[in-house]
Amino acid sequence: MVFDSDRLAPYDRPNLSKDYLAGNAPEEWIPLHPQAFYQELAIELVLDKPVTRLDAAAHRLFFGDGTSREFGAVLLATGGSPIRLDVPTADGATILYLRSLEDSRAIIAASAESKHAVVLGASFIGLEVAASLSTRGLEVHVVAPESRPLEKVLGAQLGDFIRGVHENHGVKFHFGLTAASVEKGAVVLSNGERLTADLVVAGIGVRPNLQLAEQAGLTVDRGVVVNAFLETSAKGVYAAGDIAKWPDVHTGQSIRVEHWVVAERQGQTAARNMLGSGERFDAVPFFWSNHYDVAIEYAGHAEKWDEIQVDGRIADGDCAVRYRLGGKTMAVATMGRDRENLETERAMELAMAESG
Repeated sequence: MVFDSDRLAPYDRPNLSKDYLAGNAPEEWIPLHPQAFYQELAIELVLDKPVTRLDAAAHRLFFGDGTSREFGAVLLATGGSPIRLDVPTADGATILYLRSLEDSRAIIAASAESKHAVVLGASFIGLEVAASLSTRGLEVHVVAPESRPLEKVLGAQLGDFIRGVHENHGVKFHFGLTAASVEKGAVVLSNGERLTADLVVAGIGVRPNLQLAEQAGLTVDRGVVVNAFLETSAKGVYAAGDIAKWPDVHTGQSIRVEHWVVAERQGQTAARNMLGSGERFDAVPFFWSNHYDVAIEYAGHAEKWDEIQVDGRIADGDCAVRYRLGGKTMAVATMGRDRENLETERAMELAMAESG
């Protein structure tokens, strides 16, 4: 049985900022499965029914409509919510955010009546929204406080390359700045500059939805703390996806990763463990990001590094960029080298198996 506060069936969330938002994928592609899939597997999908309380000791869930349901084991996969900007708005102006299918629909509808868009934030979501709106023919400006996009994740060289890719498609960047206010038809920047804006979208990151776990008394540390089997501090209660903070064998650290493939793999491992398999989660984190016809694939996890090795030419979109710490490769980002990315991921998995 699956309970979801979203009124729509489970869908391909990464596509919401990529092909679907760009107009290159029809909405029929967005649902993960047809309804017949759930019926064939006897999965009861209960939508638009938020869980308001979890009693871990009594093994019972409580819902907003006053009903409750007992469970033997439960998986918390509450995901994250967009960080909201504390920016003054005037004249009925609005700032849109992207997390759900309804959010993506709202941005698409607004873009049909707009010529000028301002994206606040140069995160992965922010840049993918910028690329999608540019593909739809809008003039796009990106405003961000940092000096280049994605430097904290990908380093300066890849960050500059991504900036160039967007600029070649007409996107204009305003780095070292933030929005001071948003008005009807304009965004006023922290330096006083005014940008014409029929559409304003913010993409500055997400916060994990920890309220349910905190209310239940689970151990929380900037995420729901789980063991190697993805079980929380309460027996029979598991966590996966954006909220889960797990002991990563490769880095030797407890990490939390906000990416689709990680959530997918954790959900699979947690499901098997809920059925008693006793399986450790040891998958190497992986994500991809699309910027027009440029795709970046990233395997591993590197919150910091002391060396970046580049094999190939970043400018040609054919390279492998390795992030190393203390002589060890923590992660690799590739462009145009899918096989090498898979081989690196496999090498990391084998190294973890040998160390375990």
